[in-house]
Amino acid sequence: MVTKRKVILITDGDVYANRAVELVAREIGGRCISMSQGNPSRYTGLELVDLIKKAKNDPVLVMFDDSGFMGEGFGETAMKVVASHPDIHVLGIIAVASKSRREEWTKVDVCIDRDGQLTENGVDKFGAQEFEIGKITGDTVYCIDELKAPIVVGIGDIGKMSHQDDFKKGAPITKLAVQIILERSGFDGIRG
Repeated sequence: MVTKRKVILITDGDVYANRAVELVAREIGGRCISMSQGNPSRYTGLELVDLIKKAKNDPVLVMFDDSGFMGEGFGETAMKVVASHPDIHVLGIIAVASKSRREEWTKVDVCIDRDGQLTENGVDKFGAQEFEIGKITGDTVYCIDELKAPIVVGIGDIGKMSHQDDFKKGAPITKLAVQIILERSGFDGIRG
């Protein structure tokens, strides 16, 4: 019997996101699939599943990015394959806000603004609270609603947010998003 790998899906994959996600993965004792970094994503869902299975520890943090592609882009296609794979257990999704050309959006359970405050309001790419409740706009969020993840946490642009999530500061907003997902899922391997 195959043990399902516990995975957090993250809808950003640029170099800033990669630095922040790698740092947070180390701090919580998990693993980041650094090869999932790319703007847009370069690997298929099945290729990412193979990399996830080779990771030494759970949780495994995986990045997906559409680079502003309208509709379902390569990152979202890969994310759907990973999320639906029988060997993968999705603990939650970090939905990253962006300036999407097509105004794609998704529902979120909670957002974290750039000051680290939890809010029911959406946030923009800078981590500033918006007026709409329970949704954010982004470019790799088109399919999130159909994935039926246990929790979706919305945040601004990972590793940025007006320098409040810089990896040199410990990427505190990204780390808090990961911690919320781990706590909500009951994952007991967290440290830091």
